[in-house]
Amino acid sequence: MESKAKISLQVGQRLTVDIEKVAHGGHFIARHEIEPGKKAVIFVRHAIPGEKVEIEITSTSTNFIRADVIDVITSSPDRVQVPCQYAHYNGCGGCDFQHISITAQRKLKADVITEQFARIAKLSLSVGVEEVDQPLHWRTRITATTDASGAVGFYSSRSHHVIPVQDCLIAVPEIGISELAAQKLPADVRLEIACSSEGERMLAQGPKSGEGKFRQSSGPSVLHERVGNRLLQVSQRSFWQGHKRAAEVLTQVVSDFAEIKIGEHVLDLYGGVGLFTAACLDEVGLSGSIHLVEGSKDATTDAKANFVQNSNVEITTGDVAKVITRITTADVIILDPPREGAGKNVVQEIARIAPRSIVYVACDPAALARDTGYLSEFGYSIKKIRAFDLFPMTHHIESVALFTPDKVS
Repeated sequence: MESKAKISLQVGQRLTVDIEKVAHGGHFIARHEIEPGKKAVIFVRHAIPGEKVEIEITSTSTNFIRADVIDVITSSPDRVQVPCQYAHYNGCGGCDFQHISITAQRKLKADVITEQFARIAKLSLSVGVEEVDQPLHWRTRITATTDASGAVGFYSSRSHHVIPVQDCLIAVPEIGISELAAQKLPADVRLEIACSSEGERMLAQGPKSGEGKFRQSSGPSVLHERVGNRLLQVSQRSFWQGHKRAAEVLTQVVSDFAEIKIGEHVLDLYGGVGLFTAACLDEVGLSGSIHLVEGSKDATTDAKANFVQNSNVEITTGDVAKVITRITTADVIILDPPREGAGKNVVQEIARIAPRSIVYVACDPAALARDTGYLSEFGYSIKKIRAFDLFPMTHHIESVALFTPDKVS
């Protein structure tokens, strides 16, 4: 019998365990016998499958027991020296996988996708996670926090304790963490720093907690990002992908999967400032059209500015789940939902519209697997999937999947 319950394990307790496999969310599975015939499942950070390690319990609940590696007794051949001095137990919580070779990181991420599809969607699926760029200096958007003394840093794992840093190795150099670390900054504030493809840098400050607004500290109020031959404006509160090559990679694969034809109508759900709309405009031509739906008013304000000259682009601000019930037709539907996915109601409405193709961009394999199950229920099957390492050194994965109807009338 196995249990995730608290039982007798306590925070601070140290155990020696064997690491079995990777789990979704950047942890690894270990089991510890707490009494004859009863084992506790423990989710361990900074481990690798096949290792024997000493761990310390960091939290317990009725659902999860979490721990971190204190010492490696038998090391995996995939274990490497971490490049960042802050990537360790009690260190910065941003990077889960710096202790693992980059090739092994991608293999583990592929294993997570396979496991999630098998468990949730009941599908046997194998996909490689593709290298996009070098594993360091890729992130163009960073949220940092200052501590009570004004030192800049990042939260430790599952905590609001700020770990002061002198630099961030996954950020592009233009983010300037080392320069901020040398400055006297206000205490207990959040810092959002973004750099654009056009060399612009924006810095905004906001409250450490709560819903207070950010105020501009330096740089332009609006950044500009290039997508093909188009330049899109992106305001501070609008979403944009964090990897410096994400826009290029994702628009290319979405375009390849969608195979949009001149004159077709495209529905761009959760469309943000218009990344995929921009990529599809030339493909639909003047006789085609695109309808972008997005819940963020900041993002749709940007989108309206980005496509003010394009009369065949319609932009709607609103909850996708509500707006989609009023839409009757689309040849191709592209969706890039938040981490929790689209959900059954939205998927059912997508199927009702009956597009010839659905292209789903996902930042969470569990949500994608769940929505794949719903799509199957409503008559659409996954035809292609590609996965990209757009978040090196972390457990996160970006996937793009193509769905087509089971029967074509």
